[in-house]
Amino acid sequence: MGVMGGEEGIEEGRGSKEQEHFVLIHGIGGGGWCWYKIRCLMENSGYKVSCLDLKGAGIDQSDVDSILSFDDYNKPLMDFMSSLPDNEQVILVGHSAGGLSVTQACHKFANKIRLAVYVAATMLKFGFLTDQDLKQGAPDLSEFGDDVYKLGFGLGADKPPTSALVKKEYQRKIIYQLSPHEDSTLAEMLLRAGPVQALTSARFNNNEEEVEKVARVYIRTRHDNVIKAEQQEAMIKSWPPCTVYELDSDHSPFFSTPFLLFGFLVKAAATF
Repeated sequence: MGVMGGEEGIEEGRGSKEQEHFVLIHGIGGGGWCWYKIRCLMENSGYKVSCLDLKGAGIDQSDVDSILSFDDYNKPLMDFMSSLPDNEQVILVGHSAGGLSVTQACHKFANKIRLAVYVAATMLKFGFLTDQDLKQGAPDLSEFGDDVYKLGFGLGADKPPTSALVKKEYQRKIIYQLSPHEDSTLAEMLLRAGPVQALTSARFNNNEEEVEKVARVYIRTRHDNVIKAEQQEAMIKSWPPCTVYELDSDHSPFFSTPFLLFGFLVKAAATF
């Protein structure tokens, strides 16, 4: 897929892709930086791309242990969607816990979303309403031991943790085992603790008709240690998307299989 009209064409958004605007949402602990390979591939092919940092993530300087509600954590995406013109539609792409952010946007801004893509992501229509939802959509890393996380206790040591970060010595083994070493090294330098209390409180009870207006695609990751294959399959069965693609990747296909992930995103955009 060549660039239409060289660099000038990208800047001006000319060509058949001028209306395609991908908005990429990271998972817990990540940031817009996670998508650097995908952003490069997309922009070089003439697409418009926005890579957001949610609150306390990426270069956002908020104290993660002060982020206690999902609405607070996801406010950057909600503000972004609010700022879009009423006649503009975007393609939302969420990775991992970013799926929760995408789903909330679908509840509130269905008319501004042409397609929602879940990449190894938590895809629950109403968020974490039940224990079954947690079983399907929340990572269980217990097989790697009981000391995997570095926890933060913003409400006090006697209260549940407010933040969590996979310890550096476990990150490659769990999250990036099939990714290039330079990418897992970059991630080790940039990953931040994520607001676990805010994420597990994510619940959406808005109009079901709204969220069902948005076409959804799920991209499975076959060798995922975080959102495991059986969890992904359970969410797909519980809330069937339009179609499912599968990558032979770890939990981070934007590092391990970027060209294939890019191809699936473009294919989904062209199909739905």
